[in-house]
Amino acid sequence: MDGSWRSQGYGFVFEIKGPDLKAYEVTTSTCVPSFTARRDSAAVADREATFTTKDGEIFFTRSGGTTDHKLLHSDGSASDMRIDRIPQLPAVCRRPTPNTPGDNFEVFSRTWAEHYISFEQKKTDWAKVVEANRPKVTAQTTPAELFDLLQGMISSFNDAHTFLEAPELTRKFRSLRPGTDRVVKGGYETFRNNGIPALLGVTDQAYLKGPLRKWCNGQVQYGHIDDTTGYLRFLSFAGYAKDEGFAAGLSALDVALDTIFSDSKLKALVIDVRINLGGFDPYGLAIAARLATNKYLAYTKEARADPVDRNKWTPGDPSLIRPSTRPGFKGPVVELIGPLTISAGETFTQAMMGRTPHVTRIGENTQGVFSDVLVRSLPKWMALRLA
Repeated sequence: MDGSWRSQGYGFVFEIKGPDLKAYEVTTSTCVPSFTARRDSAAVADREATFTTKDGEIFFTRSGGTTDHKLLHSDGSASDMRIDRIPQLPAVCRRPTPNTPGDNFEVFSRTWAEHYISFEQKKTDWAKVVEANRPKVTAQTTPAELFDLLQGMISSFNDAHTFLEAPELTRKFRSLRPGTDRVVKGGYETFRNNGIPALLGVTDQAYLKGPLRKWCNGQVQYGHIDDTTGYLRFLSFAGYAKDEGFAAGLSALDVALDTIFSDSKLKALVIDVRINLGGFDPYGLAIAARLATNKYLAYTKEARADPVDRNKWTPGDPSLIRPSTRPGFKGPVVELIGPLTISAGETFTQAMMGRTPHVTRIGENTQGVFSDVLVRSLPKWMALRLA
């Protein structure tokens, strides 16, 4: 695998030398060094090579690729990334983009131009937004001033999957669809600690029969509405294990579902994701497999495949639901959804739509953000995310 590789869509270039992988975040005019990873020596079935970052994130190439074309998978994603061998690193990567106010602006503006898919839905002419803001950036622009400017460029999107983080400034920016933040008071952390327990208490006290059992660091909860109707709540699809890793969390989820679906009294099931702040899409697929009676398509993912042509997409990458051989439930299911059903909570809802027998959904429209978040960095001090 030694050599240089470019992803189809996603804006990644990878350089592999022996056991070392180095990633770059590339646009038509910028190149920013990204993560590094080391190849694992242990062989794993159905994998050609496995790479692990310093933070414990796992990437692997699937078996069966060719010398010049392979499938790269990020552990925790529902889809693969197609990568193609290229003769050498792109010319723009021979001199990584400097850490100047103007260059930071260029990385930001080009990243959004080449990867964001919702300009039409947001009724935004991004080229005009960039043209209006570029003259405001000078060599004397401070990081705080630049943060304000970049935030202003995307704040009108009200998109929960587009946000900024600047640890050195101890600043973050993220938003929600207008009207869906009516119960999120004081920011996300305050809402997690105070708002969520208060909201959940209404259901717990008024509708449930006895206390809930909890698994996965409290993110998976189960009890009964009456003797034969189970109540299953998922507060997120992340943080299921102490080490935060995807695989450990999936194991914890399997243990929880084995116990829950061994309930001999269970004849009907209510699944509550009205407050679900997202996480790993495959957890939702795993739950859907426990409820499935037949194989069906959950959803298909495509990525923008051209930095200029917004109508070019990568081949579709389907996520299929196959009935699990582990304990499950095949009876009637009602799903409760709402505006704080976010991200992986929404892809889980998609994954339930093809189930037979049909799942009845009750509630309000979900938040409206899907797919994995594309994480990007400016040359030094800020991270940005978009989907």
